[in-house]
Amino acid sequence: MHKSDSGGIILHLDSDQAVVDAVERMRISIKRAKPQAEIRGFLVEKMAPEGMEVIVGMRRDPAFGPLMMFGLGGVTVELYKDVGFGVAPITREQAREMIYMTRAGTLLGGYRGGPVYDVEAVIDVIGRLSQLALNHAQIEEVEVNPLLVLPESQGALVLDARMILSNL
Repeated sequence: MHKSDSGGIILHLDSDQAVVDAVERMRISIKRAKPQAEIRGFLVEKMAPEGMEVIVGMRRDPAFGPLMMFGLGGVTVELYKDVGFGVAPITREQAREMIYMTRAGTLLGGYRGGPVYDVEAVIDVIGRLSQLALNHAQIEEVEVNPLLVLPESQGALVLDARMILSNL
């Protein structure tokens, strides 16, 4: 589940040979960290542009139903535990409140002259994930981490995601 902890991610590869070398380093690193891992292949993607990494997620609670979550993304979510929560269905205004109750929301807004990011795209992702959870009861958990938020009006990119389904 934590690819970076197992050496399963290498960034900024600039040639075919760099990719070949990276695959071999990852294979060794992953087998060392997780000897039982079954490696079925490697995914090579174009390097994403600069942006801010956030996390958007959903976990189904037996009492409340789908609980939505937003916070700083990447490995920082576990370090800072800076997250906002809401119960689905989430309106645009509720999603905005979830975002701005966190430090991540402050950063997205252009903290101390920093770049302003596309908060509307994040609001859209939270709303769509909320609706997905309501429409599909078999989804127990979803984590989009990181969601790369691009500069204002440029959208957001899902860089990694996982979903856990129940046996309904």
